[in-house]
Amino acid sequence: MPASPSLPLRHLCCAIGLGLAVLAPAAHAQTPTPAIQQSVDAVRKAPTVRQVLDDIKSDHARTVDELRTLVQIPAPPFKEQKRAEYFLSRLKALGLTDAYIDKEGNAIGVRKGTGQGPKLVVSAHLDTVFPEGTDVTVKERDGKLYAPGIADDTRGLSVLLSWIKALNERQLQTVGDIVFVGNVGEEELGNLRGMKAIFRDHTDIDGFVGLEPGVGNVVLNQGTGSHRFEVAFKGPGGHSFGAFGQVPSAIHAMGRAIAHIADVQVPTDPKTTFTVGKVGGGTSVNAIAGDASMAIDIRSNALPTLLQAEKDIMAAIQLGVEEENRRWNTPAKITVTSTLIGDRPAGTTALDQPMVQTAYAAIAAAGDKPSARAGSTDANVPMGLGIPAMILGSGGKNAGSHALGEWFDPTDAWQGAQTGLTTVLSLVGVQGVSQPVLARRTAR
Repeated sequence: MPASPSLPLRHLCCAIGLGLAVLAPAAHAQTPTPAIQQSVDAVRKAPTVRQVLDDIKSDHARTVDELRTLVQIPAPPFKEQKRAEYFLSRLKALGLTDAYIDKEGNAIGVRKGTGQGPKLVVSAHLDTVFPEGTDVTVKERDGKLYAPGIADDTRGLSVLLSWIKALNERQLQTVGDIVFVGNVGEEELGNLRGMKAIFRDHTDIDGFVGLEPGVGNVVLNQGTGSHRFEVAFKGPGGHSFGAFGQVPSAIHAMGRAIAHIADVQVPTDPKTTFTVGKVGGGTSVNAIAGDASMAIDIRSNALPTLLQAEKDIMAAIQLGVEEENRRWNTPAKITVTSTLIGDRPAGTTALDQPMVQTAYAAIAAAGDKPSARAGSTDANVPMGLGIPAMILGSGGKNAGSHALGEWFDPTDAWQGAQTGLTTVLSLVGVQGVSQPVLARRTAR
């Protein structure tokens, strides 16, 4: 992303930023319509589908073994290739002949329907937040599996493979196409590059379902948009004693700017947040700093408030620079520039939309109480394009995401996997059982 002009910045016209998934409460959806409830019930009760769902349960131990294998293939940000190659090999071994790795590094496999239905992408991301060299050996204690990235999102990858295995072994025919994706670039500065490539290169996608950690009773239907900026302060610098009073300090200017940023007011609804998450600069304790930099994260569940927060923060930065320059009133000045280093579009799949209602019906039918959340995930991309999208839990309890002590409890995790597959099958329709709930966006 090219550097933007010197501050004050222009008011950005599009969303948006980068960040890890952070969940926030959202309202409960209304009761699914009778038609959607009937579709989900028909799918759940169909003997052919029951066989597939039973297979998900009986295949649980093997799926956990595959999880162990997958998580021990390192996949740091921008270095997901080895894991992508393994995932691709499994797609092909499980019967998806139309499978490949695209130019961005996504591993993709297409399971064709009858040709009369929608095209649904189901995905889990390949990358983790952990740098190259991190010990990803799986350790087991008290029935839990410990390894960096084991839940986020390696569990999702293993569930996708278990779905393909069960569907193909039972030769279950769907009406719509299911595009299985292990995508790159979800974490850190990956900037959703994998999902952006999917929706850039495939304009005929009708919907998106992603898998992330969770037992399976929560639907993430709102994409938290965000901007991230790298802000650089520049000045002449000088000796802390000899040049004192003759030049302003880049670090002092940054400090003034941060103080003003801390005073920015943002709404609680829609939830809007900001932080200066990283700072640096200077050359020596006895030097007036000639350079300084900071990284800023700005997020909101709504685009207008995101843009307003950004505008206020950029004004705060400019004010800090002006105060530092005015303090010394010399020909030497501090200048400041910013670079947008990440963008995630904001968007929502409304609670009354068929996709969310389908997930709610499937969760309730499994005996659980559904709820909705907001967060920053791969689903931001299709949501930002107005394409129905949501994130479901991959099944199983977990904790410690993005920490070295991350763990996953496989106890009854198959239940969440069953609920997710029920949702997907209801969306695309099952031949001879149900019509797709998900509508085609365009004629094909």
